[in-house]
Amino acid sequence: MTALGLALVAALTYGLSDFVGGVASHRASAWAVALLSQLGGAGTVLVVALVVGGTPEPSDWAWAALGGVGNGVGTAFLYRGLSSGRMGVVAPLSGVGAAVVPVAAGLGLGERPGLLVAVGLVLAAPGIWLVSREPADDPAPAARGGSGTPARAAVVDGLLAGAGFGTLFAALAQVGEDAGLMPVLLNQLVAAVVVVVVAAGVRAPWLPRRPAAYLGLVCGVLGVTGTLLFLLSARAGYLAVAGVLTSLYPAVTVLLAALLLRERVHRGQGVGLLLCAAAVTFVAWG
Repeated sequence: MTALGLALVAALTYGLSDFVGGVASHRASAWAVALLSQLGGAGTVLVVALVVGGTPEPSDWAWAALGGVGNGVGTAFLYRGLSSGRMGVVAPLSGVGAAVVPVAAGLGLGERPGLLVAVGLVLAAPGIWLVSREPADDPAPAARGGSGTPARAAVVDGLLAGAGFGTLFAALAQVGEDAGLMPVLLNQLVAAVVVVVVAAGVRAPWLPRRPAAYLGLVCGVLGVTGTLLFLLSARAGYLAVAGVLTSLYPAVTVLLAALLLRERVHRGQGVGLLLCAAAVTFVAWG
């Protein structure tokens, strides 16, 4: 499979993971779902890593740990936005942030994609933003950030989530091809610890107490599959391209919600979906 195909399948699995996580978070503590997601991903990686093998260098462990911090921060603040009703602000910021950081890292490392690819990357950012936005039927709550929470808190959640996921993508791409998957296991475990630390810091319940929370294990299997596919895509092509295409996952979540939950796709999301499709097309042509 090409680098383009790997990144798009990564977006599919991430989008499906977020869809399942969103459903679970409406029935149980979002923090418990986030924690079990990381642990489920860690268990999956452990099984595969024992088969694949590899020889990690000290730098591989360091990059994986840094990516784990990003993974945990991104998951924690994305789920905090999800649980507090501020997803319409948090999701677009997190999606764009997850795309921008790998692009900046790739350019900093000397990557220079062609013109058509660059056009696709530029189209992806507004596409991700629009497809993640929710319609504001009541402008007053929207101005407050939803649920009576200041809009500034929603923006902070989104920026931190985006920076976290972007750091995850950029850092994991630096793990060597001969390292195997044990560094990815470390990444998941560090992320789990960060989720607990953040949850404890905001005094949110993170222990799973409802059966629905265990859907987080399914999220973890899907999420770590997306991470591994992203890693393969970044190694086979440009980090910037892999990061942006993988960050199209909100489009998958929106489409799944429309198909399975009968949620309406509003006009802005429709435009966003078209921009995402155009971004993929330009990258493929490039």
